[in-house]
Amino acid sequence: MNETANSSARPEAVRARIAPEARILAVSGSPRKGGNSDKIALQALAAAGEAGVPGSLVRLVDYRFGPCIGCERCRRDKACTAQLDGMQLLYPQVERSLGLLLVSPVHNYNVTAWMKAFIDRLYCYYDFGSTRPGEWSTRLADQGRKAAVVSVGEQHGSEGIGLTLEAMRLPLQALGYELVAETPVTGVFERGRVAGDAGAMDRIGDLGRRLAGAVK
Repeated sequence: MNETANSSARPEAVRARIAPEARILAVSGSPRKGGNSDKIALQALAAAGEAGVPGSLVRLVDYRFGPCIGCERCRRDKACTAQLDGMQLLYPQVERSLGLLLVSPVHNYNVTAWMKAFIDRLYCYYDFGSTRPGEWSTRLADQGRKAAVVSVGEQHGSEGIGLTLEAMRLPLQALGYELVAETPVTGVFERGRVAGDAGAMDRIGDLGRRLAGAVK
């Protein structure tokens, strides 16, 4: 796939519509491979798997994609046709998975740039009326989609988390997901150290099981 080319193709030529399944897509927004966000996502997926729901992990830093450029072509095409980049590999996984888990480190009181770009690129799932501002809807709604969000930060307390959980929760709810769990993990910074925090990993296991139970 040419990740930098533009196309005027209609959305059906870009990607097929995929029926959602009882599975979980875990999305790590951390740039550190094998770091705390990855450990958390894998722990949640393992717990969900034990509960009978399969899943997979994607690390956003492994995909070449840009932020939303506000071209509004998706209003017409019902898909992101302006940027044929790594997000075209992620859209089918989002569509296929009834469960979505977003995990992001706290970067300057918010999600990472990778997570923000990923969330913004989901804008193509919205449908809008002819007036602006006006009515809107989402093509991911009314499908039984469930989500959970986790923030990971060095500082203890809600003041250190800032907007991180909210920045993931609100867009997912607007897109049509029911949020079934959200968990801040604090007091961890060194790469992968959260794996030694039994309390945190137990909470993440519970989150994974709750998300699995919701999508069954």
